[in-house]
Amino acid sequence: MLKFTPTLGATLVLLALSTNALATSPVAVAPPPLQQAAPAPVPAFDLEADVQRVLKTFDVPGMAVAIVKDGKVVAANGYGVRKLGVATPVDGHTLFEIASNSKAFTAAALAQLVDDGKLAWDDPVTRHLPDFQMYDSYVTGVMTVRDLLTHRSGLGLGAGDLLWWPTTSFSTDEIIARLRYVKPATSFRNNYAYDNLLYIVAGKIIAQKAGKPWGAVVRERILTPLAMQETTTSVDAMRAGSNYSAPHSKINDKISVVKPMQVENAIGAVGINTSASDIARWMNMLLNEGKLEDGSQIISSKQIGELWTEQTPMRIRTPKPPLAATKPNFAGYGLGFSLRDYRGRKIAMHGGALQGFYSTVLMVPEEKLGIAILTNAENSPAMAALYWRILDQYLNVPASDWITLYAEQEAAAHKEELERQGKESAARAAKSTPSLPLAAYEGEYEDAWYGKVSIRREGRKQVMRFSRTPDLEGELEHFQHDTFIVRWKERNFNADAYVSFALNPDASIERMKMAPVSTETDFSFDFRDLSFTPVAAPKAR
Repeated sequence: MLKFTPTLGATLVLLALSTNALATSPVAVAPPPLQQAAPAPVPAFDLEADVQRVLKTFDVPGMAVAIVKDGKVVAANGYGVRKLGVATPVDGHTLFEIASNSKAFTAAALAQLVDDGKLAWDDPVTRHLPDFQMYDSYVTGVMTVRDLLTHRSGLGLGAGDLLWWPTTSFSTDEIIARLRYVKPATSFRNNYAYDNLLYIVAGKIIAQKAGKPWGAVVRERILTPLAMQETTTSVDAMRAGSNYSAPHSKINDKISVVKPMQVENAIGAVGINTSASDIARWMNMLLNEGKLEDGSQIISSKQIGELWTEQTPMRIRTPKPPLAATKPNFAGYGLGFSLRDYRGRKIAMHGGALQGFYSTVLMVPEEKLGIAILTNAENSPAMAALYWRILDQYLNVPASDWITLYAEQEAAAHKEELERQGKESAARAAKSTPSLPLAAYEGEYEDAWYGKVSIRREGRKQVMRFSRTPDLEGELEHFQHDTFIVRWKERNFNADAYVSFALNPDASIERMKMAPVSTETDFSFDFRDLSFTPVAAPKAR
């Protein structure tokens, strides 16, 4: 951050002194006002140089960037390496998992079904999936296909995501069936809260109407017509080739290679793996109102308009002063796209995050401009810094050094979070002890929608395990009173959680609740939505 020193506020007294007086008497002359430090010049836009600077500044191993303008592919390039420690470079054909940017493909596939007359946006979900059921029976009856895509169901942020994140053994049908046990956080259609589970339901409708899996439908009706031959709809299919990127996460603030998340049960919400070259074709089709280069229409212009029409208003948050220019005048969610404005232009965009991969796809319809950034690391400021740089260049507005600004904000936020955790730890009752012997906390616990977890003694450790999530295994350590912290074995999760027990009057355990330790924990680790009760041991006969 530049430091600015205020100018002196004292009034200068002007002395009318004779030459003799100057020679015989000392004169107190105030120093000139201090000048504010001139802001550093903004580097000229240079895509290659900017990307290399982003990779270094934000510790990102590899990145692919696609830019389209007026129907032409301006860039479809790769930078950095596919895997840390291996020199193989990223190129324009390297595949990345794009996670929730898959939601736009789900919305597009539904739009095609609307064009075909096989469903309508405002059809009740139960018309197409009779067994579909939400926690509230009223919501079950009135929820429409449109509602599945607009994040206004009443579910809380990321509610139920632990059914698929990280990799679980639940099937897609099991995930949908367990929706009926996930309690709402607000009333139906009351406000925006991002969810994934209802996009899984949307993917199921697509499969049901077509009589084939979601991935097969997307390939047949979108990928093949667009000649997106490199794109896959599963991690296994991606890794069957040779030109794909490895996922990377921070472990103790050091970037490291991690294993990919298998999320075949969450198709519809996630599932697409693509390259800069292929995603450029996708953006050009959308910006051309559903038309291909040969003039054929794969989605009607009416339905493209529907995807980019605000359905759910989103709260506008005020950014820190250095990022003030990024504050929109409006923000909302359409169908598979977030909508906002920048410098007087409407933007349709979306982000995607999975273990080891972040991506952004952004389009400015009025300018026929599309920008896609695919990365093999978990760092959203890296993408934001770059797409604002590109936007400023193509919209011909005064440039800002977004790379420096976002780097400073990220460092400050991370420092603030570490200090918060330090204060929280220092304020705990460090000398307190659990109300019960440690063995009394062991056993099985069950949540209505997730199912069972266990706490067992293993040697000198107490270990928590989620029954359907192999990687959610960690050691419990005492924090204070009847609250412990579970430290997950997979350290890249950054998702250690408080585990708190409430007791009945007879000192038996009534309930167990969880909450993330860090505010930086991904919201899909939705521990706060879990409410566990002890599973009674079977009575001896």
